[in-house]
Amino acid sequence: MLCPFCGQGDTRVLDSRESSEGTSIRRRRACEHCKRRFTTYERVEELSPTVVKKDGRRESFDRDKLLLGLRKACEKRPVSVAQLEAAAVAIERKIQELGDKEVASSRIGQEAMAQLASLDQVAYVRFASVYRSFRDISEFMAELAELLQQESMKKAIEGKPHEQAPAP
Repeated sequence: MLCPFCGQGDTRVLDSRESSEGTSIRRRRACEHCKRRFTTYERVEELSPTVVKKDGRRESFDRDKLLLGLRKACEKRPVSVAQLEAAAVAIERKIQELGDKEVASSRIGQEAMAQLASLDQVAYVRFASVYRSFRDISEFMAELAELLQQESMKKAIEGKPHEQAPAP
């Protein structure tokens, strides 16, 4: 392993830990040359499907791109980095479990919205507004109304009192 600071190849592992999901190993390393410490992550490289974009272009699945989209949706929201990482892992796992060589970008977007809906409703609406390309305020309000209806049904199932949402 090359040191990211001085480029020397003489590093040693100080500590190894498996991630909570069991999908990666975190290793704390030290460079024998410059004495600086750094962390590496190892995860099994699985053959990811090719993503088919809306315009027909194809590109390799990029977990970092997915995570960036989730982070943007959750900016200034009470969602931790660990929660976002877990959501990205869950989405990637679902896509890989499909077993398809190609997956539509819309499927990845749907999985991302499902994860965000369970994490933070504001982040969900932010992501949905970009992902679904709302043309006007009525489409945006329809999405909000559906979200409020789902929340109302969820509370009814849990036995919580119904809260009336303010009229738009």
